[in-house]
Amino acid sequence: MEYKKYSAGLMSQSFWFLEFKKVVGLRKDGLTYDEIKKKCVKENLFGAAKEYRALRMAGYIITRVKAMDDTLVELFCTSDLLTQKLINLIMILKTDRLFFEFIYEVYREKVILGADMMEEADVNIFFTRKEAQEELIADWKDSTKRHLRSCYLNFMTDANLLTVTGKVRKITPPILDIALERYLQSTGDEIMIKALMGEN
Repeated sequence: MEYKKYSAGLMSQSFWFLEFKKVVGLRKDGLTYDEIKKKCVKENLFGAAKEYRALRMAGYIITRVKAMDDTLVELFCTSDLLTQKLINLIMILKTDRLFFEFIYEVYREKVILGADMMEEADVNIFFTRKEAQEELIADWKDSTKRHLRSCYLNFMTDANLLTVTGKVRKITPPILDIALERYLQSTGDEIMIKALMGEN
């Protein structure tokens, strides 16, 4: 997988599963991305408080949907809820280099080792390691890294990779739908399977 430079853009986003589902449906209906953006704003499909917020949300979500080919759009529309949430997560991972590296280097490793819990410290250690490797990340404010840590944990919970009880985040690797697994293999994205399932 090829990535652009590291970005903290994820801190402006949410998992937005229902919104993502709406946009995928509009794409399947044959609307262009410009038409989708206008419709999202004009009809306030996301229930945004302000027009600029609706525009920003539409921009972020359309970026995710643009990473999908027609086969994946069709697969999404015919999949169960858990698989649809995983596809949303995969599209976020495909468009955010740092979050993908966190899932691959931290979540995957913990699953391989049979660890039960994900701690905030796991995310902090990851950022400390990345700061040593990448000047751009070292220059980020502590508040930015705290916000991203929160995003990562929330996104993983929304996609059911983590199950939260009180303050405990239990690691719950997904059971990958066979159709999605075959799709990822056919498109050369086996690395996503390894990241999510905890495989070598």
